[in-house]
Amino acid sequence: MSRVALVTGGTRGIGAAISVGLKAAGYTVAANYAGNDEAAAAFKAETGVPVYKWDVSSYEACADGVRKVEADLGPIEVLVNNAGITRDVMFHKMTPQQWREVIDTNLSGLFNMTHPVWGGMRDRGFGRIVNISSINGQKGQMGQANYSAAKAGDLGFTKALAQEGAAKNITVNAICPGYIGTEMVRAIPEKVLNERIIPLIPVGRLGEPEEIARCVVFLASDEAGFITGSTISANGGQFFV
Repeated sequence: MSRVALVTGGTRGIGAAISVGLKAAGYTVAANYAGNDEAAAAFKAETGVPVYKWDVSSYEACADGVRKVEADLGPIEVLVNNAGITRDVMFHKMTPQQWREVIDTNLSGLFNMTHPVWGGMRDRGFGRIVNISSINGQKGQMGQANYSAAKAGDLGFTKALAQEGAAKNITVNAICPGYIGTEMVRAIPEKVLNERIIPLIPVGRLGEPEEIARCVVFLASDEAGFITGSTISANGGQFFV
């Protein structure tokens, strides 16, 4: 029986590529999404991956969602915390709501999703947690004090939890993508992409969602069992740690 993998934000962009990559690698995949029913339905029809709707900023919704997935598919052994939002604005204009929304989804969402699966992983003596952070959690980004703080927090969460899970054969790792050619990034005006963004990337191009997915598939595998508390910086050489 194949291992069950749950991907949050798993029906669009990087998350969709991760869901597809894990399925191709032999996992039984469940893809969570928050709001776009049309996109989720199209993703399910195209890939055959079952989709589940809930908001990762709610602990109760996450606990209910985990119970539903496990009732349908079996114990969750791989969790990919990919769901994230942006509310970009310069700090002097940022509202408390814009701060809270990003922190609640991009940082508290990791607690809300991981806590309900953690006990089962400990009991079974196996687990893989992969947290999708960001280059901007490593270096910061103007207009993203909320997003950068949350994504930096994801890295601290990863390192702390890795120490707790190690003795139980649970690995916890992070991936920090740079500029990836998702629908959102490709919507940026071509002139801005070509003159202000791509010149900052030494490999000279945007990354592809599938390149992040391959990192996830590796970290989820048995072969990555000695890697925990680590961060893969998949950014084309734009930023080194």
